[in-house]
Amino acid sequence: MFSGMSTHSVDSKGRIVLPAKFREALGESFYVAKGFKTDCIQVMTAERFNEINEKIMELPANKVFALQYAFTATAVEVTPNASGRIQLPQTLRELAGIENDAVVIGMNKCIEIWNFEKYKAFTASLSDVLDEALDMLRL
Repeated sequence: MFSGMSTHSVDSKGRIVLPAKFREALGESFYVAKGFKTDCIQVMTAERFNEINEKIMELPANKVFALQYAFTATAVEVTPNASGRIQLPQTLRELAGIENDAVVIGMNKCIEIWNFEKYKAFTASLSDVLDEALDMLRL
């Protein structure tokens, strides 16, 4: 399970270092893909990527087609180099608006990499839902 948040720089070649605890849990190679309904890059284990694809293939054909374009086609298997850096494909960086710096957050079964301004705007848009969720938890 992934949790936590940290900021990291993206070098001129589009590489980023993920936190060591995340890399250990991800394994030797893992996947990066476009976020679902968000302007971020998702990072997930190969096992999680395969689980999602299996669920996609169980859907009606028109839904499979749409999700393959939105998710599967954007996914790339990556392997950290000796310095622990992974390559974020240019197309994914452009979709997420990530240039020099990024926020890396743990989201239980996956990791997300965000442009910090987009992350702040997205989380701000959730404030009403967050209030309702906290009320439901009775915290």
